[in-house]
Amino acid sequence: MASRRKARIVAFQALYAWDASQMSFEELLTFSWLGEDSAASADEELKTFAGLIVSGTIENIAAIDAAIKKHLEHWAFERLKKVDLAILRVSAYSLMFQSDIPAQITIDEAIEIAKEFGSEDSYRFINGVLDAVWKERGSAS
Repeated sequence: MASRRKARIVAFQALYAWDASQMSFEELLTFSWLGEDSAASADEELKTFAGLIVSGTIENIAAIDAAIKKHLEHWAFERLKKVDLAILRVSAYSLMFQSDIPAQITIDEAIEIAKEFGSEDSYRFINGVLDAVWKERGSAS
């Protein structure tokens, strides 16, 4: 399971890089930006899972962003920190399109990633938005 968390971290970092630098989709999926010394650069299973998340998120970005925007209370989408947005996008993709992954695992992983990479209150904010996305998705099925 630890390798899945690493893959989610790599996927979030890839989306952050994509959003911040407009790196090409192909360049993102080579994971060359991880650097040669990174243990992740050698793990094919990690790259495969992270690549699935990144490509699925980018392919469905309009629906994912719409779901996030719908559940932002008193906050403009454009004002979201890029780190928080990348975590939200990766996690919303999983909630919306990876039905084989339990929602609670997705949300718990997002909270842990936010605690590690986000600001002090990021994890609370991310938890609230993802919980709302999940509840809406659950009521729609």
